[in-house]
Amino acid sequence: MRRIFSRLMHRLQLQESWIIFFIMGIIMMNFPFLHIFNKSVTLLEFPLMFIYLTAGWAFSIFIIYLFMRASRSHNPASEEKKEP
Repeated sequence: MRRIFSRLMHRLQLQESWIIFFIMGIIMMNFPFLHIFNKSVTLLEFPLMFIYLTAGWAFSIFIIYLFMRASRSHNPASEEKKEP
């Protein structure tokens, strides 16, 4: 399990991954996807568009967290040293 996690962290460190997720975010916030979720349907009394935007926002924060964690684990020189 630890090996899979370390491979994932190494993959997320690649610059191409940042670009791919950025482009995916732009695509998900444009007309075709917004039109799909802009319906009068509600889920748990929330409009579907609100749930789509909130879930996308939470997912993007999680991806950024993984990227930051990966960059810290492979670059110990950038971490601040704690003073005694």
